[in-house]
Parts: sequence; structure tokens; C-alpha cells
Amino acid sequence: MPDPIIRTARPDEYDEIGRVWMESWVSTGLAEASEFLLANLRARIRREIENGWSLFVADDNGTIAAMLALHLPKLYLDMLFVGPAYQGQSLGRQLLTFTRTQMPDEMYLRCVRENEKAWRWYEREGFVFEKIEPSNGFVMKYYRWKRPRLTG
Repeated sequence: MPDPIIRTARPDEYDEIGRVWMESWVSTGLAEASEFLLANLRARIRREIENGWSLFVADDNGTIAAMLALHLPKLYLDMLFVGPAYQGQSLGRQLLTFTRTQMPDEMYLRCVRENEKAWRWYEREGFVFEKIEPSNGFVMKYYRWKRPRLTG
């Protein structure tokens, strides 16, 4: 089976992207699915795009498998969420590889402190912890990645 295709999200997909985002977030055990959460995420997608997000999806033959939100001017990987049915299949790594084509020299991200699976993964992928601080009711861990310098 071929890998999902990473491409720019279309406006008609924003509601489905919100659903995938919610299901992935809920799969961390840090939230419960609800119509309220879903409505908030769907509204946030539209608001964040107006504020500079570049939104991408992993498209598996018409099924949204994952979402990736980048704020390119700020060198910020804002959201990377893989739908539960696609977790554990290296799709996150493919999205991160794609992200490095968009921000090849340096990028930043933040991750909820309690989402240990996510921040440990980012650390394995070369991100370096920089600081911790509260944001939106969560304690966030901030990370930075820089392209390794060639030696010799």
C-alpha cells in the first residue's frame, strides 16, 4: 500500500481535519472527545490560517490520515497530529521529513509536558529542549531543531 501523499489542505477539508486533530489529541489521553472540543478545533483551524498557518494533510486515497500546521515565517511547527488508525506507521516521521523541506535550517515547536510520547519522539528526532512555561491551561515544553553542521 503506498504511503499517504502530503499536500496542502483544501478549505472544504477543514472540518474533517478538525475531526482527525480531535481524535489524535484524544488518543494521548489528555482530553475527551466532545462536540464542544470538535467545534473549537474546527474554528481554530480557520482562525490560525488567517493568522499565517500553512496547513497540510497526509491524504490516504481521499482519507485524511494526519494534519500538519506550520507557521513558516516564525519557523514554527505548530501542529502535527496523526489519526489513531495511522499511528505507529512512520507517518509522523514522513511529516517531519516534509517539514524539514519547508524549514530546512531551523524550526521550533512546543509540546504539552504530559504528552510524554510526543516529546520523547521529538527528542529522538533531534529536537533540543529549551524551556518550559504555561500556555492555554497546559504546561508546554519548548524545543528547537537546527540542521546539523557538516564537519571536516
